Amino acid sequence: MSVVIIGGNECMVRQYKNLCREYRCDAKVYPKQNSSLKGIGNPDLLVLFTGTVSHKMVRNALSETKGQDVKVVRSHTSSMSALKNILEENAKQEEMVCPMK
Repeated sequence: MSVVIIGGNECMVRQYKNLCREYRCDAKVYPKQNSSLKGIGNPDLLVLFTGTVSHKMVRNALSETKGQDVKVVRSHTSSMSALKNILEENAKQEEMVCPMK
């Protein structure tokens, strides 16, 4: 499962990626606005940490994934436990849909 995380803390990028790896997810993390946001691609899950990201960046991320089959999850906090809860919930759903992955 591929995950894109928008927002969060810059100092926790490595920790976000490591946690995603524990759930067998490929992760891209964009803690702040830059032009490479166009490289989001077609993720299975888009996580928006709304407490640490601008409205403009949220709009840009949503417009990049518009028309794609992407599940969007918003969380006000950008903590590891918030991300862990999101991954647990969505990884279980992914396994139920595709048990062979």
